[in-house]
Amino acid sequence: MRIQNGYKRLSVPKGKTILTAKPFAYVLRSLYRNERCDHCLESGKLSKCSACQYVYYCNRNCQQSSWRTHSKECANLKRISPKVVPDVARLMARIIIKLNQGGSDEVGYYSDTGCRKFKDLMSHYTDIKKDEKKMEHFVCLCGVLFEFLGDTLMPNSAELIGIYGRICINSFNIFDLDMNSIGVGIYLGPSIMDHSCKPNAVATFEGTTIIVRTIEDLPCLDWSQIRISYIDTLKTTSDRRAELRSSYYFWCNCERCEKPEPTEEAAACPSGSCTYPCSLDSVVCENCNTKFPGNYQESFNEVSDFTAHHLQNMKNMAYLDVSKMCLKKQAGVLHALNIQHVQTLQTAFDSSVSLQHWEEAETYGKRLINGYLTYYGEIHPLTGILYIMIGKIQLYLEKPNQALETLKKASSIVTITHGDQHTLIRENLKPLLYQATMEGT
Repeated sequence: MRIQNGYKRLSVPKGKTILTAKPFAYVLRSLYRNERCDHCLESGKLSKCSACQYVYYCNRNCQQSSWRTHSKECANLKRISPKVVPDVARLMARIIIKLNQGGSDEVGYYSDTGCRKFKDLMSHYTDIKKDEKKMEHFVCLCGVLFEFLGDTLMPNSAELIGIYGRICINSFNIFDLDMNSIGVGIYLGPSIMDHSCKPNAVATFEGTTIIVRTIEDLPCLDWSQIRISYIDTLKTTSDRRAELRSSYYFWCNCERCEKPEPTEEAAACPSGSCTYPCSLDSVVCENCNTKFPGNYQESFNEVSDFTAHHLQNMKNMAYLDVSKMCLKKQAGVLHALNIQHVQTLQTAFDSSVSLQHWEEAETYGKRLINGYLTYYGEIHPLTGILYIMIGKIQLYLEKPNQALETLKKASSIVTITHGDQHTLIRENLKPLLYQATMEGT
């Protein structure tokens, strides 16, 4: 406990829930519209909306709860069928509908006294007006919205840009238990949080409810110091900064960006027994004094360009054979913690899981752990979920004792990032731990 300005300020331990919130507006990604309930986003047995034949619900309660918003879009979804409304356009439409229903007065609290309304969210109006790509996207969305909503609900162009900007800057991806993005939403209170590539808090989800928890011990709950990551941080400093500049219009000067990791673009030492991360400009390894071959830089750049090309092509679908080809070329050239190598291990792991090649999946998953620990950190949802997936694979491969150790590591992480009452722990992790314990005895 600290005393400041005459008031007691309580320290906040890691693993503390500091905020939960329901969305101001949200949409299920159209990719999942046939697989998940449009209201609660859960999968399972679903029934179509009998009117629009576009959205699905898991029960009547979800349909009734969704009706205040869906009633304004239902006929329009039916009218433009079989067209699929882009996710951002549908979210914009839902915000327009909500604002017309008095949503501008809705308040989202992030503390006992601190709160935000939709108008308080930053829109970066001027930046977006100057951004050719964003404006091109905006114009396309306006065309979709006019076709979808008609003239009666549409606000003027300035208000539309304001809504679009607030979505671009403030929206959260809504994740399922495996950290797959299944929806996108606007959350008023949580929009107060700023970014860091080395965050001290993380956001997870129970359905559409956002849960923000600390992953570091904090001296006090000061919202001006709470940081989450806006982007995937398994990227080089230059790539992270470029993405943040392009998407959020700021130059990141967080601790991690100001002191880049020496491993992120490192070369492998020419000596097979040395694991020191070498700079590409080095003539000899600083650790073991092994000389680099004369053509090493050329070989490194060739492998790096080759990897970048294939990683870009595998953004939406990972291929095991392509991943293996990249890993083979990287051997002895890229350091084991080089970001491109770690990203390639990720595609190899994802594709081997998809193909149910469990032995390979376990191997790639175990090789991936050090990269996750380095770039996501020991306490991160994705690190915890990786351990869960490896533990599950080890159970399938009839390695219960190894699985138990792996799942215990997962538990130590996700208990902090998710909390012991989260569905991920109650319905996924605890049964796996029980199975590993029973099979290992």
